[in-house]
Amino acid sequence: MRIPAHSVCTAIRDDIVAGVHGRGSRLTEELLARRYGVSRVPVREALRTLEAEGFVVTRRHAGACVAEPTEQEAADLLETRTLLEPLGASRAARRRTEAHLKVLRGLVRLGQERARQGTFEDLRSLGGWFHETLAQAAGSPSLTALLTQLRHKIAWMYVVEVPAGPVEYWAEHGAIVDAVARGDGDRARALMTLHTERSAPAHRLRFASDGGRPDRVRKSQRPVNMPSLRH
Repeated sequence: MRIPAHSVCTAIRDDIVAGVHGRGSRLTEELLARRYGVSRVPVREALRTLEAEGFVVTRRHAGACVAEPTEQEAADLLETRTLLEPLGASRAARRRTEAHLKVLRGLVRLGQERARQGTFEDLRSLGGWFHETLAQAAGSPSLTALLTQLRHKIAWMYVVEVPAGPVEYWAEHGAIVDAVARGDGDRARALMTLHTERSAPAHRLRFASDGGRPDRVRKSQRPVNMPSLRH
């Protein structure tokens, strides 16, 4: 396939998250350039970006490879989420626009409708759009970028199941939007903290395809590779 050069990083990242490029597999510039229909220059730049994000590592004698996160790194991601998502909700209460509120309320209505009908197939994507919109409403590009990267890495490392009580789960989304609409940053932060804590048990580490065994993980204590937060 052929994609725009500026989209190469997104395409490679999406394929890593989807498992097209397996953990630990080599990422050669030549093969990637051929796969995405671009020259090796944007591929090289994309690999540098993905290494900074923690999706790629450079190994001696092997070059660029897909990273192999540890169990501790995966756990750190969920803990980081419980810190950053409430911060984003609090800032959204002060910086959101009417356009943000319109989208958020529409997503809540649709999510509640799907939850009541028991049509759970759409709930994951609706939840993703909700949190993405809320992050954008925070009015902080650096925070939005961190939250977006965090969601990508969680999707890579975890299977996220539909939580127990999806109607109540989406009612929590509605309460968060109500607090954001009122400009109540403290309540928005508190509600989002409870929401992320409640949703954490729905995350389980992905399993390899070979007989249902868990992915092999290294027991390194290397911290999650995420850039510092600057405003």
